[in-house]
Amino acid sequence: MSERTPLLHYRLSASVNESGEHRDTRTGRDEGEQRSPATVRRKPAVKQPPKLNTFFGVVIPTLLSMFSVVVFLRIGFVVGQCGLYQTIVMLLVAYFIISMTVLSVCAISTNGALDAGGAYYMISRALGPEFGGSIGIMFFLANVCGSALYVLGLVEAVLTTFGVPEDGSSLSVSRYAVLPAGYWWSLLYGTVILLLCLVVCLVGAHIYAKATFIIFIIVMVVLGTIFVSFFAVPFRNVPLPGQTNSSLGPTSGNFTGFKLDTLMGNVQAAYTIDYTTGAMMTFATVFAVMFNGCTGIMAGSNMSGDLKNPSYSIPRGTITAVIFTFIIYSLLSVLISCTCDRILLQKDYGFLRDINVWHPFVTVGVYSSTLSAAMSNLIGASRILYALARDDLFGIVLSPAKRTSGSGNPWVSVLISWFLVQLVLFSGKLNTIASIVSIFFLLVYATVDLACLALEWASAPNFRPTFRYFTWHTCVLGIIGCAVMMFLINAIYASASIAFMLLLLLLIHYLSPVSSWGCISQALIFHQVRKYLLMLDVRKDHVKFWRPQVLLMVSNPRCSVGLITFINDIKKSGLYVLAHVQLGDLDILPSDPLQSQYDSWLSLVDHLNIKAFVNLTLADSIRHGVQHLLFISGLGGMRPNTVVLGFYDDTPPQDQLLDSTLTMSNDNSSQVDDPEDQNDSPFHFPPVRGGVTVGRGGVWGGKSLGPQEYVCIIADAIKMLKNIALARYFDQFDRTHALQGPIFVDVWPVNLLRPDSAAYVDTCSLFLLQLACILNMTRAWQKAKLRLFLCVEAGRSLKGTEQKLGHLLKDLRMKADIFTVPWDSQVALHWQRQTRSERIEQEEPESEEGRVEADNFFTNSFQTNTSRVSDEYLQAVNKLILDQPLGPPAVRFLYLPRPPADTSRYHDYLRQLELLTRNLGPTLLIHGVTPVITTDL
Repeated sequence: MSERTPLLHYRLSASVNESGEHRDTRTGRDEGEQRSPATVRRKPAVKQPPKLNTFFGVVIPTLLSMFSVVVFLRIGFVVGQCGLYQTIVMLLVAYFIISMTVLSVCAISTNGALDAGGAYYMISRALGPEFGGSIGIMFFLANVCGSALYVLGLVEAVLTTFGVPEDGSSLSVSRYAVLPAGYWWSLLYGTVILLLCLVVCLVGAHIYAKATFIIFIIVMVVLGTIFVSFFAVPFRNVPLPGQTNSSLGPTSGNFTGFKLDTLMGNVQAAYTIDYTTGAMMTFATVFAVMFNGCTGIMAGSNMSGDLKNPSYSIPRGTITAVIFTFIIYSLLSVLISCTCDRILLQKDYGFLRDINVWHPFVTVGVYSSTLSAAMSNLIGASRILYALARDDLFGIVLSPAKRTSGSGNPWVSVLISWFLVQLVLFSGKLNTIASIVSIFFLLVYATVDLACLALEWASAPNFRPTFRYFTWHTCVLGIIGCAVMMFLINAIYASASIAFMLLLLLLIHYLSPVSSWGCISQALIFHQVRKYLLMLDVRKDHVKFWRPQVLLMVSNPRCSVGLITFINDIKKSGLYVLAHVQLGDLDILPSDPLQSQYDSWLSLVDHLNIKAFVNLTLADSIRHGVQHLLFISGLGGMRPNTVVLGFYDDTPPQDQLLDSTLTMSNDNSSQVDDPEDQNDSPFHFPPVRGGVTVGRGGVWGGKSLGPQEYVCIIADAIKMLKNIALARYFDQFDRTHALQGPIFVDVWPVNLLRPDSAAYVDTCSLFLLQLACILNMTRAWQKAKLRLFLCVEAGRSLKGTEQKLGHLLKDLRMKADIFTVPWDSQVALHWQRQTRSERIEQEEPESEEGRVEADNFFTNSFQTNTSRVSDEYLQAVNKLILDQPLGPPAVRFLYLPRPPADTSRYHDYLRQLELLTRNLGPTLLIHGVTPVITTDL
């Protein structure tokens, strides 16, 4: 009986049953969930089907998936094209590749309890939901297409034996031809076969295991008859399929039995045209076909949800199946090379049937193995879909697939998978789909290797698999091997598959599924960050590579949103820490109150779309808390060098988290517009404090920081060589509004509390210029224009001062418009007050009225080094800043002088700063203590 079977790239790596945790659909409880005795009496527990052992759950599915039809229809094709030498090399290379992946599977499966989902479960729990979900979808689609592929392959095998050829067909008619052929007839036969698979899958995994055991017995018997036939069958001349005219070539091939001449004729490669496809065969094309018979290693691990002891069964069962199939393929290759001539191997891929002691044996084996592969792909697809739905990676889209029967069988997932397979059947022959399915499975295998490699490299203490016969080298070799095979099979399909996986990965990432699985990326990042932090040597810091690393002290985030978003713009990829001090004594508290607040702070960081860390501390005073944070914040070379404080004034705070105009730093952030909706908000910050006399530096709810302690914090930061910035009126800062229309950033680089000093290029002035330039380099502020204001007296050279500063800006590569501002009248106020001060000091007041006037003067004036400034002078300077006719800026940068050495003058110092900045809008008072600018290359 001559038959011709088309050369399909059959995908043999069939995923098998993956039942998940069992749930009672009437109560919604998990199987292991505690029930009350009354509930148990009313509703007796449903008897669950028995779990599978190693042989039935792992060995049999893996063997059948790795054998399938290739062992019967393609092993002779490989030897006939490549010869015995190259066939052995191909087997060694192919099994080396899959063995590397098997080692990774065994390692992951023995590192903890496995649930339903097989490869998807391993990858998702190791690499996180993004990788797990994307690979899970690809695994599901591969199983769906694979099931359709095997159903159509079985239909074609049946029609080859029992089908009546259509008109014009060159196939020889079998004496058993009784079934009509054609597209619709083939679709009908495929639908019937698929319905049979559906019935088995709907009943459950235990029926599938029994069915596969029967198929396994049949396949083993068929293999036994094949091995016996090599020794028992004498010389036989086998007619070649479709060859009836001798002028077109040989019409028959020879089964010679064991002969040395036959062996010598088959040891070398002899690539020819494949008679079923008309394509010229090469090493790569034959290797791709042969490799399909070596995959299927995941079939056992996909049974994880139905195994008694997955961690015990998966490594032993998978390795046993791999070794057994390698031995069978190697023995068959040697026996075929010794007994069949090259013409028979190249022109009749079904020759094993023709030389068998009983011809129908091989046909039965082909039918059985193909049916098993179709069922395993269908049930595997349903279990993967169920696992994806249960993990809620795609939300409501897959929610119906969660439903299970009383015994835990996900019948809805089975029906959905069956429907999709039925749709694929309408495409007819799946030669092109076969390659992409193979590539999908290879991509899954590569990802399993990647998961094991990531776990090994992360050096997590909890990665302690009992299977230790692997290293990171085996994982890398597995990844490389799978990648090479993907592109060897079809480079275009491989590239498209990787692109599709990345697209799914991005989709799931932006859906932001919340999971408690743990993400290997965090462990890897920790591992690498620790390594690089140790390499970040603070002794190698250089001014050329200086960047701001900001510690922002936040009293209550509800009234600091504008400042938080602005400082995020000014950090220039540097360290950014949101810090908060809560008053309390841990000795009298039952637990640390800060631990429950971190989630709210991190949710705020996500909500505002900023890149910042959070650091909270508990202290007996705000000053001590800030000192703690300055000492401990950061690590190694990544430590804050700049401290930002809110200004100490009497302005009532506003809840900016309820203000839609100030809530977000980009248009994609969510908003809370209704105060009544705060119960659903991820933020659980207390309401802003009431009253108008409470200092900004304190914690919320009341006055906990006085002006003296506030200035002490400034002095402490300068003593610790930290740059300091005081932010005023940023509760009025609206980033969206500020970046509309003409944008100006004003810089006043002179110490306005020292009108007798004309230094524009000291360390603090250059620090102001640097921060303004950094802000201008931010993408959102690139259109802003820097305006640099020079306060000059009429007696000085205006042009010379301006030119000198212009040359400095050019050397520093800074773009800014320089404006000279005459302030003779303001300076005159200062000197008049200074002269009067000297007179009062020299003359002893004779009257009580004179003594009161002197006391009032010293009370209302502030001494910085040797100069004193009056309230009138500061009010005049404040008016000078406000009256500039060039348009209001988005933000101002002012010079912040050091606090006085005499702590008794701290109140006056703070009052002078308040007068200087009154009504200026968003303003930063900045004092720099470290050099941050260089003109060197």
